[in-house]
Amino acid sequence: MEERHGEYQYLDLLKDIMENGLEQVDRGTGVKTYSLIGKQMRFDLSKGFPLLTTKKVYWNGVLHELFWFLKGMDNIKYLVDNNVHIWDDYPYKLYRKLIDKGEAAEMTKEEFIDKIKNDNEFAEKHGTLKHIYGELWRSWPANDGRKVDQLKWLLNEIQEDPHCHNAIVNSWNPPYLYGMAKTDEACRFPICHNMYQVSIRDGKLSLHLYQRSADIFLGVPFNIASYALLAHVLAHLAGYEPGEFIHTFGDVHIYENHFEQVKEQLGREPMPFPKIKISSEATSLEDIKPEHVTLEDYQSHGVIKAQLSVVGGYVEPGTEKTSKGEVR
Repeated sequence: MEERHGEYQYLDLLKDIMENGLEQVDRGTGVKTYSLIGKQMRFDLSKGFPLLTTKKVYWNGVLHELFWFLKGMDNIKYLVDNNVHIWDDYPYKLYRKLIDKGEAAEMTKEEFIDKIKNDNEFAEKHGTLKHIYGELWRSWPANDGRKVDQLKWLLNEIQEDPHCHNAIVNSWNPPYLYGMAKTDEACRFPICHNMYQVSIRDGKLSLHLYQRSADIFLGVPFNIASYALLAHVLAHLAGYEPGEFIHTFGDVHIYENHFEQVKEQLGREPMPFPKIKISSEATSLEDIKPEHVTLEDYQSHGVIKAQLSVVGGYVEPGTEKTSKGEVR
């Protein structure tokens, strides 16, 4: 009997949410979603790289976003310079607040991103997102002022003790999140894929991601590919074969305005997964580069576009909204 294609796990979850999802409303924007909680997918990386095929996934975005994290960066200029615009909305949202206060010049998002690309001083001031993944992976702020490189520690740990149960990288730092944060210290971007653990079994490296909140149509295809690629990178650098990528969800949801796109995707049949190769020239976190990674044999159906909802993160008191957009 032929083994079922791994992508059906994703398609089945889409269908499950469409049929059984609970209606919710984001209090910061009034945007409506339908969600389930506590779901999981598992991908055997020896059987192909899980870059979804029922819609084309922007590989350049996956690759450069992961390297943005790996290198500990927190400014979108690197992404903009590499024609990756999946993070543009968040710093622009902060800039709009300055415009509204009369503290910055009026600028469209396109003008803002062009300024980020061509004006280093402007990019340094307005392109940084504090307390996000790259910073927390590579420079976690300790109480005594140290910067903890969680990712480097993880690599050392699994090489020194392949049977360890503690190889975890965490991005959930309460002093910077939601109502736990001081107003001027609050992370304005919602930390969604907030913890992952690496385990060595039978000479293979597996990675288990816990994602507390997941936009399954727009965000999750990137998250699957990004953390599957991270598993490949860590396995390569630590001298192991890639094993499984396990993806566990807290709240996994579909936005109301993505329903028609989801229906279109559910009508498509998966194609064979592609493969990943990493050059032997890459030997450490410091020297590995995007050009060391090669995606091979990627075939897919066409792009399905949908609008990103800039939700989550710190909500300023008095700005909560209903599903009709009214301020509570």
